[in-house]
Amino acid sequence: MEGMEPQAPAMPQGMTAFVPVMHKERFSELSGIELGVLDNWIDRGYVPTLKVGRHRLINLVLLMKECAEAGK
Repeated sequence: MEGMEPQAPAMPQGMTAFVPVMHKERFSELSGIELGVLDNWIDRGYVPTLKVGRHRLINLVLLMKECAEAGK
């Protein structure tokens, strides 16, 4: 139909979308790691980040990959 915007399909109930990057404040909130500790880990390179414009985001994809490899 003309003039109608395509819409993304709805997520099944109980399922959440995976977000590949996240602000450090949100990551701190969800993980329970204090923001100051997280900042130190980022500065030391323990937590991978991605810079998008002025924002530095936690790279969750790379973090999960590093965690999986460390567990081998």
